[in-house]
Amino acid sequence: MSDLLERLRERGWRMTSQRRVVVEVLAGDHVHLTADEVHVRAARRLPEIARATVYNTLGELVSLGEVVEVAVQGRVKRFDPNAHHPHQHLVCTGCGTIRDVRATGMPADLPPEERFGFAVSAVEVTYRGLCPSCACGAGRA
Repeated sequence: MSDLLERLRERGWRMTSQRRVVVEVLAGDHVHLTADEVHVRAARRLPEIARATVYNTLGELVSLGEVVEVAVQGRVKRFDPNAHHPHQHLVCTGCGTIRDVRATGMPADLPPEERFGFAVSAVEVTYRGLCPSCACGAGRA
């Protein structure tokens, strides 16, 4: 059973067949699917699942804090089920592939004079570059 499915069961989340298939599609390492990709994969397992059901389920999972929306500049948002494990993202600037990375170095602390009165609760770091496929393709242009 996936971490996500197990956490949802522990929370007592009502597990319909539609919700279960969405959660199962999200299970796995480095899964950062768009809502449409989730729908396509879910429909392979449960053909009658509606696109609205997928969108609603994803919205609910985000509201519960069990899935994180990942917005990559200029691209469709993606959904990351790895919400309970600290990590950063490595994003390909060519194709938009996203990978989870666990960098060991801590980002520099924001000096108090640069906080403008904010109570900082989190820091997000995104590494950007070209994946191997895009890097090879870039050399052929």
